[in-house]
Parts: sequence; structure tokens; C-alpha cells
Amino acid sequence: MVLGLLRHRRPHGAHGAAPTLPVPLPDGAGVFGCEVVDGLAQPLGGAEVTVTGLNSHRVAVRGTTDPYGYFMAALPQGTYSVMTSSESLSPVRETVEIAAGVVLPSRRVVLEPARQLELPPAGTWLFDPPHTAIRFIAKHVGMAHVHGRFTRFEGGIRVAPDMEDSRVSVRIDASSIATGNRTRDNHLRSADFLDVEHYPYIDFISTRFAYRGGAKWTVHGTLTMHGTSRSVGLDTEYLGTVNGGYEQELRCAALAKARLHREDFTLDWRSMLARGIAVVGPTVQLELDVQAMYRTHDTPTPPQ
Repeated sequence: MVLGLLRHRRPHGAHGAAPTLPVPLPDGAGVFGCEVVDGLAQPLGGAEVTVTGLNSHRVAVRGTTDPYGYFMAALPQGTYSVMTSSESLSPVRETVEIAAGVVLPSRRVVLEPARQLELPPAGTWLFDPPHTAIRFIAKHVGMAHVHGRFTRFEGGIRVAPDMEDSRVSVRIDASSIATGNRTRDNHLRSADFLDVEHYPYIDFISTRFAYRGGAKWTVHGTLTMHGTSRSVGLDTEYLGTVNGGYEQELRCAALAKARLHREDFTLDWRSMLARGIAVVGPTVQLELDVQAMYRTHDTPTPPQ
């Protein structure tokens, strides 16, 4: 159990010294602290620090460094695994021993640039539907979440020699929406939501790939849904390329996410509970878990 999360700014030149706590230390607790910097020794504010008990395998505390790269937590006595990470940098894991009444000297954690995965060869890549999922999450009655997916779609990636010039296209059969509840699925297909009779497809066509470091990209493009087109950026993590599958095909994989606002696509159906809580939340989290095969002479052409 987390007993406290404490942050402070140490005086210049105090690296490695035992810090002075601004509040009394709880009985039976010790203190762990770290200073997170990049490879150039610059402080990393907003780096994620996750502390997990080695025996319980439960997260004891999770937080982010302050603007000066510092993080401090009071923890029960025990042994912990500490994972420190920041976007586009290689994470660092270490083990710390917390003793009751002991304030450990602050540790310096250096996060180096992540190794860039080898990009897929230029050419045409086809989505493999059995190994690709297009999922979404929407809030329901202000508390729970509805998880769903589209079961019919097709897509392809045209990888250019310069990755920034690559293109991706996806066409989704809107009527294939599935949330595990027939009544709800029929309502989502109706004119209140997707209106699949008049707008049978959801289309995404990219305009450019923007590199964000490490394995991170933003795929910018146009999403057309319910007869409305909007610019969307897919936060994408490239997962690598391997030879695998039934015939040892060359495959690449990526995970892409975007948060959509329903009203941007005129999906503005509203219904309130008696307490004034919306039945359906205003945003939808979209996720594409893609596995694509390199096109050969006996594979079909992806959609234009």
C-alpha cells in the first residue's frame, strides 16, 4: 500500500545526498527517490516511474517526475522493482531495498535513446484480417466502458523508400460493429449512430507519416464516417518485421490509437439518465492492432 508520494527540489549540487523530507516519515516506511535525466544529463520531467513489490507483484506506486526530473515515494519495508520510462527512450529497471525509517540517497537514472527498429522494406503490404483487430472503447452511463470491434475490413500500407512518404488506407464495413449485445449493436447501426444504410463504410486514408523518435510515429490522415470527414492523427507504435505465419511470409506489425469526438462526425445522439448523466460518453477511443503481409504475385491488391 502506498503510504505517501513526496516530491521536492534539492539544492544545486546535492546529488546523491540523503534528502530532507518536508513531512514526517510514516511508521514502518522508508523512502526511495530518483533523479531522471537523458543521455545529455538534461532533466526529464514527466518520465513515468512504476514501483512494484517483488513478492506481491503488485504496483505499489506509479507516478511521473516533476519538471526537474525528480521523483520520491514513501513505501512499506520490502524489496521493489522500479521501472523508469519516457517516450522514445529505452526504459531502465532496477531493484531497490526499502528499510523502515531509512531515506535512501537519491539515485540518478539515465535514459538513453531507444534502438530504432529496422523499418519494413518498401513495397505494398496487406492487412491480414485474422491477425488484425480494429477495436473501440466508449464510456457508458458515466462509469463503465463498452468494448467493441469491427469484424469486417480491408486495408493496406504502401511503404515508400522514405518512410515519411508512405501511405495507408483502411475501409471498414460499418455494419460489422460488434459489442457482444445484439440490441445495442442494432442501435449502433441505426440512424441514431452510424446509420449504416446510408453510410455503409468508414474510411481512413493517410496523408503523411511523422516520425516521433524510437518506434513512435504519428500517421496523419482523413477519417470519413457517417458522411463526415475529419483530419485525424493516429499515435502509432511500430512493432517490427519478421518472417512468420503459415508460409513464413514477411510480416510487419503496428499498434495505432486515436481519441475521437462523436460530435465531430455528427454522431450526436443524446440520452440522459434521470441524474443527468449521459448514457454514451462524448469520446471514443479507437485502436488498430495491425499485422500486414508483404505483397507477392499471388496476393490481392489492397484498396486504393
